[in-house]
Amino acid sequence: MESKKLLSKQVSPCGVNCMICMANLRTKNKCPGCRFDDSNKPKSCSECLIKNCKTFKESNKKYCYQCEMYPCKLINHIDKRYKTNYAFSMIENLQLIKDKGIREFMKIENEKWICKKCGGIISVHRGFCTDCGEVYYQHNGTNRKPIK
Repeated sequence: MESKKLLSKQVSPCGVNCMICMANLRTKNKCPGCRFDDSNKPKSCSECLIKNCKTFKESNKKYCYQCEMYPCKLINHIDKRYKTNYAFSMIENLQLIKDKGIREFMKIENEKWICKKCGGIISVHRGFCTDCGEVYYQHNGTNRKPIK
């Protein structure tokens, strides 16, 4: 099977690659990503406070780290939640994008989130490849840890 490739146009303003999000990976009510308009997006995606941040939108910046208010309480809140629940940090992602650029960031993302077994995409929320089911992260209560 040919390996999938994560795309830089799918990296949201907050630093999440929307392609690894369960909302994007599911088949029903699939979210196309933060940078795409779609009236069929789930409410949690279409009403995201970060994506719809007025200050950020008016600034015409591409990523939250470019905003004069960064890191704001919205980014800090979601970063804390994702660190706790998924061992994943938007702030670390944004720092990588800032320091190394989007191309290098995408190389790292593809190495991290493409399944070594089948080339499918590993879900940040579920910890397994959505194509073959290979498990990469074990959820322990509200925390997860790498098993591979």
